[in-house]
Amino acid sequence: MKAALIYEYGPPDVFRVEDTDTPKPLPNDVLIEVHAASVNPVDYKIRMGGQRGAIRLRMPAILGLDVSGRVAEVGAKVTQFKVGDEVYSSPTHRRPGTYAEFVAIDQSAVALKPKNMTHQEAATIPLVGLTAWDALVVKRRLKSGDKAFIQAGSGGVGSFAIQLAKHLGAYVSATCSTKNVEMVKGLGADQVIDYKKENYLDIIKDYDLVLEALGEPEQSKALKVLKKGGLLAALCAGLPENTKAYGPNLGLIATGIGLVKFKAKARFGYGVSSTQVLRASSGAFLSQITELIEAEKIKASIDKVFPLTEITDAHRHIETGRTRGKIVIAVR
Repeated sequence: MKAALIYEYGPPDVFRVEDTDTPKPLPNDVLIEVHAASVNPVDYKIRMGGQRGAIRLRMPAILGLDVSGRVAEVGAKVTQFKVGDEVYSSPTHRRPGTYAEFVAIDQSAVALKPKNMTHQEAATIPLVGLTAWDALVVKRRLKSGDKAFIQAGSGGVGSFAIQLAKHLGAYVSATCSTKNVEMVKGLGADQVIDYKKENYLDIIKDYDLVLEALGEPEQSKALKVLKKGGLLAALCAGLPENTKAYGPNLGLIATGIGLVKFKAKARFGYGVSSTQVLRASSGAFLSQITELIEAEKIKASIDKVFPLTEITDAHRHIETGRTRGKIVIAVR
């Protein structure tokens, strides 16, 4: 099969699109014929080696944590899927590999693709959907009347989280740049704050939940908009920055210490909670997301589509930090 491989950590041009062996599914795996994948910020952080204290890749490695495609083969113990099913998934960090023509994924992480989405649209959903689900449903289920503040509302996680929060009945405020204001309004945000012109600290207060996507110092600033008992759900832990400063092992320790300190700051300084958002590779959660998509509560947000052969350009584009929605990799 064709795949985008890296033989070492580094910049976008470390990718090599070449022939490699098609993976053999384990007993609980489904082998997916990849039609589309997508690129997430965590992908370039892994590619650069910023996560290697927690995730050590065996080189050459195939990256990619989003996929939509067709089941080509099933393992001996697979009961949930059959050959020909159209599915989508976000595999675990320890078993990436969606930048390829085929990928093997444990059936527990797979769900049937929404019938009302193309493969390219569906490939934008799993990682950001499961991330937003963890923050808004698992960590603290939003309910009607709650107020949610979503940073980076035009990004992958933000654009999904706005729609999910609105479905759950929350009042949603979101930040974005001037050029993305109309897009974010179109996703359903009740209040859009143009961070190039306005300071959200002057505008909002007493929120139940903040979904914070930018890391420090924004995380500390965002604590100020929460009401007592509120929750800050953070997407960034600072691991790549600490890895760069201290190396992979000490960087991981420094990140853990930083998280503990921030939790204490939130609790004792502001009377609120903080949590690190995790993405469970859960087919069960993804199936619930499928139901929302098929009910037209959630739509895909696509920025650009690149062929697999242009994976380097796709990574360069996401590193600009100016994407609107998701970057898709068209494999078939």
